[in-house]
Amino acid sequence: MTKVLIATDKPFSPVAVNGIRNIIEGAGFELALLEKYTDVKDFYAAVTDVDALIVRSDKVTKEVIDAASKLKIVVRAGAGYDNLDLDACTAKRIVAMNTPGQNSNAVAELALGFMIYMARTCFTPATGSELSGKRLGIHAYGNVGRLVAQKAKALGMDIIAFDPFIPAEAITKDGVKVAKNLEELYSNSDYLSLHIPATAETKESINYNFLSLMPKGACLVNTARKEVINEADMEKILAERTDLKYITDIAAGNNDALMAFAPRYFATPKKMGAQTSEANVNAGLAAANQIVDFIKNGVTKFKVNK
Repeated sequence: MTKVLIATDKPFSPVAVNGIRNIIEGAGFELALLEKYTDVKDFYAAVTDVDALIVRSDKVTKEVIDAASKLKIVVRAGAGYDNLDLDACTAKRIVAMNTPGQNSNAVAELALGFMIYMARTCFTPATGSELSGKRLGIHAYGNVGRLVAQKAKALGMDIIAFDPFIPAEAITKDGVKVAKNLEELYSNSDYLSLHIPATAETKESINYNFLSLMPKGACLVNTARKEVINEADMEKILAERTDLKYITDIAAGNNDALMAFAPRYFATPKKMGAQTSEANVNAGLAAANQIVDFIKNGVTKFKVNK
């Protein structure tokens, strides 16, 4: 019998687990759970006899892959998949997938919430400002970026976006301006919302040069990955420019140093973008359905490795 393991240090909600169980067992498969594990060796032991694996932010390393002798597919319940060792999966002919779009609304709402929080001086009695009429730059116009644009337009913001992988006409049809390059994007954004993945090309790519282009009083909003920020450059620019703000959905590696710039700097203690009950359920059910579709029908629509 095909065995599917949910391995989650940070578990799915009970509603999500029940929904996954209904899908997996309804397909005639067996479901196993490993939740809130504290030792990675427990992870190694749990994967030894499974055919399919569902994770959240859990790291599927080469060691995990080597321990999983029967594994055919691993699905990351969420959009980002930098926690999966894609080379190790490919070497063992394991299909790696993500579940794009399932967490998008939750992340987009958090991005707008971050902007309001910073605009209102972190909800202190000090005089704040409004988002209406402000310029919002969107760096990467995928599922999340598009939703951020839609919601920000409803607040009266002027939107400009840059994404070299999406045709300009697909962006402009949403009533969004298209920046010719990143320099134009950063120079014309009172708020800049980041939605790029953490790849070899993007890690530490948001550096001093781009940050220094941002207008007076501008705010960088990061609901993507902390790895895309050059954190030494961030510390430098915040020290030099007392008007600049940075809010991020995961504490920076140099968080203690950046805390000296609070309230212009704020970080959530844990990544919160997908932490809604709706996103939790959506991503889990999508992962289960993708596994069933792959095992039964060979569908690899959301495959992310070679």
